[in-house]
Amino acid sequence: MTLQQFMNEAISPWMREDGPDSDIVLSSRIRLARNFAQVSFPIIAEEADLNRIHQFFEQEYTHASFQDYKDFEFIPIEDLSPIEKRVLVEKHLISPHLAEKSKYAASLISKNEQVSVMINEEDHIRMQLYFPGFQLNKALEKAFEFDDWLEEKVDYAFDESRGYLTSCPTNVGTGMRASVMMHLPALTMTQQINRMIPAINQLGLVVRGIYGEGSDAVGNIFQISNQITLGKSESDIVEDLESVVRQLIDHERKARQRLMDQSSTRMEDHIYRSYGILKYSRIIESKEAAKCLSNVRLGIDLGFIDDIKRNILNELMVLTQPGFLQQYAKKSLTSNERDILRASLIRERIQLEK
Repeated sequence: MTLQQFMNEAISPWMREDGPDSDIVLSSRIRLARNFAQVSFPIIAEEADLNRIHQFFEQEYTHASFQDYKDFEFIPIEDLSPIEKRVLVEKHLISPHLAEKSKYAASLISKNEQVSVMINEEDHIRMQLYFPGFQLNKALEKAFEFDDWLEEKVDYAFDESRGYLTSCPTNVGTGMRASVMMHLPALTMTQQINRMIPAINQLGLVVRGIYGEGSDAVGNIFQISNQITLGKSESDIVEDLESVVRQLIDHERKARQRLMDQSSTRMEDHIYRSYGILKYSRIIESKEAAKCLSNVRLGIDLGFIDDIKRNILNELMVLTQPGFLQQYAKKSLTSNERDILRASLIRERIQLEK
């Protein structure tokens, strides 16, 4: 896999597969933060230390493979254009924070894009593994295996009483963030999500938008993750998160059924209006596109729409983002130009599906 392929393909290969409860849970992710022992953490490290870590990963892991994760590509962040950085953020392969860094920051990405390792971000190493649908335990199992593989060559900063040591105190302990990406349109329509979020926060979990901290829940997509990493084992954290996610899945399904029971015709009309906008608009802003894509995905799940596949909605959610639009156009675009191209790409992609 080359950088250009990462740039050109809107949907990662692993995203083409359905997983458990994939009508509501888009993906499950495990992220582990690690640091080198005896090396200052990135927030205070000297350039020589950061360069040493950068070179270590480039030399040891470029085109390496581990189990199903083949041919890792080493990508220095300073070699990327602003548009290329934005595309990798939009595909969740790097964080917005890593994209803002340049010298000695890098990413290591597997061919199927299921695993990415952010190098010299807030910590020396932030590895993340994705699985389609609701598969937190499988993601955790594979994350442990991948972590062990890295540890064969890396001496981690670890304390017997505190666990893994990290730049931010909130990550000390397991160094783990477990998260799921959920599509919750019915809970949003019925405004139940507004009272659920504070209750979820009280359980030591956090609800964010599609791109994590500081982002909005566009397209009715929410990221649910743990806040606490110290004092609990990785399996306990995943178990707590799983319990809440299962409740959200149940509430979302019940909310969808209530909306159908109250007026299936009104729901059908709401969904097909969005479908019409996507099929015929000549100009569409990103938020409106995300809202319409969310409604059409709901229409597919409810059985109203059967001539397009759910996965193309996942693809369009990424393809219509500002970075990808400009990558597709091979140039910087104004806001108006992006809105025109976005509408054109959506029309073409829906037509190709038929």
